[in-house]
Amino acid sequence: MKILTGNDLASGDVVWWDGMGWSRDVNDAVDVGDQDAAILAAEEAAQRVNASYAIAATQTAEGVRPAHIKDRIRALGPTVRLDLSLRPGDPDAAKQVI
Repeated sequence: MKILTGNDLASGDVVWWDGMGWSRDVNDAVDVGDQDAAILAAEEAAQRVNASYAIAATQTAEGVRPAHIKDRIRALGPTVRLDLSLRPGDPDAAKQVI
C-alpha cells in the first residue's frame, strides 16, 4: 500500500491524501498505487500542501499503519505528552507508534 502525506499550507498540520483531498486522520488515507507523482504534482501546484511525499503503509485491524516510525509519529502526534496527541482520549494511541 502506498499513501501520501504532507503539510497543509494553511494550518501546517500533517495531512494524508484521502482520494479527494487531504485529511488530518491517517485512517482516511487511501492507496494511490502508481498515481503518487501525478497527485503530488497537482496538489503542490494548487498550493494546498507542501513537503508532500509517498510512503509505504499497511492496512491493519486498527487502521492504516505507516511503515516507517517517523511517519507513524507524524500520524499520531507528539509522543512525549499524550494529552497533545491527535488521540488524547485513547490510552493505546502511543502503542501504535512502536
